[in-house]
Amino acid sequence: MKALTLSRNEALRIALAAQGFGKPRLGGQNGPCDRGHLGRAMKRAGLLQIDSVNVLVRAHYMPLFSRLGPYPQSLLDEAAWGKKRTLFEYWAHEASLLPLDMHPLLRWRMERAARGQGIYGRLARISRERPELVASALEMVRDRGPVAASELDSELQGGRGSGGWWGWSEVKCALEYLFWAGMVTTRTRRGFERLYDLPERALPHAVLDLPTPDEAEAHRALLALSGRALGIATAGDLRDYFRLDAADVKPRIAELVEEGTLVPVEVEGWKQQAYLHRDARRPRRIEAAALLSPFDPVVWERARTERLFGFRYRLEIYTPAEKRLHGYYVLPFLLGDRLVARVDLKAERATGTLHVLAAHAEPHAPPHTGEALLAELRLMAEWLGLARVAVVERGDLAPALRV
Repeated sequence: MKALTLSRNEALRIALAAQGFGKPRLGGQNGPCDRGHLGRAMKRAGLLQIDSVNVLVRAHYMPLFSRLGPYPQSLLDEAAWGKKRTLFEYWAHEASLLPLDMHPLLRWRMERAARGQGIYGRLARISRERPELVASALEMVRDRGPVAASELDSELQGGRGSGGWWGWSEVKCALEYLFWAGMVTTRTRRGFERLYDLPERALPHAVLDLPTPDEAEAHRALLALSGRALGIATAGDLRDYFRLDAADVKPRIAELVEEGTLVPVEVEGWKQQAYLHRDARRPRRIEAAALLSPFDPVVWERARTERLFGFRYRLEIYTPAEKRLHGYYVLPFLLGDRLVARVDLKAERATGTLHVLAAHAEPHAPPHTGEALLAELRLMAEWLGLARVAVVERGDLAPALRV
């Protein structure tokens, strides 16, 4: 039987619908966001990536705003680190927040990490060369948790780091090895600093008591979740969502195809085989207006972004200022079912200002792009508790925002 062929526009709308776009955002007549809305958004996305950059807002808060509209950030804080938590931290697509019921699906990664596999080389080295430090760190978490790495540095004499994960102290590396191995977890955060504790004190026992699937079953389940979250995807897209190894993926995709969870399809212009999730919606239109974090699932895999939208996107934080094309912390702007602009943003909380440092339109941007973007910027400023939007005259779209 010949595979179903989809146009790129159909694939694009499927992908956006799978991520929750095209539905009315909350607020006004649609009512406020509550725990149920957040839970459904998390189930659909599967995870929120965590990142330390705080030029605008921490990465994990932004995707929910893009999909749900203005919501209390405390709602996510409570779900992630509160007394009735529904999320936990672990390595999925980089450091991530995930629904608690996904914990069993990642225990294989914890077991591999405990053997020094699939983790940063320095963490593996600490576990091999300084097992006494690792054991002492675990004992101190057991005795004093929740506790921060900075509180244990001097006591365990691991040597202080100099910033960034590559500058972590040896105590911090020992704790992160234990975190990756599932022997400790994040109980809460102080600022952005993890406070480590034992899983049995931080996570519900009902979750820890869930049966552990074998690796093949877990990989199959994670790929199925990737397929649902992406809607339509290549094998590489499916693998990237939870950062699975290529060797673990190929036979599992074949099994998901055989059982009907993934349906092989062709997409016009795509060189790779595509897979459509059996539950994927296929809307005729997507009406959306949203700024997307650089760590949003819609754009975090840059090759997929280019394949879907024809939009070449790079985060230029580590590019020298004089070589940046669009700015330091640039967010794509989704309008309808197209990425029509990119805007460099910075939140200055001391003065209550959302700074628009540059704004560039894409060649296909419709005439009302500036108006729609300004409305979204004002909505974001209000959500962040900022009183005004200030626009710098940089980029061809900036004049349209200075009204």
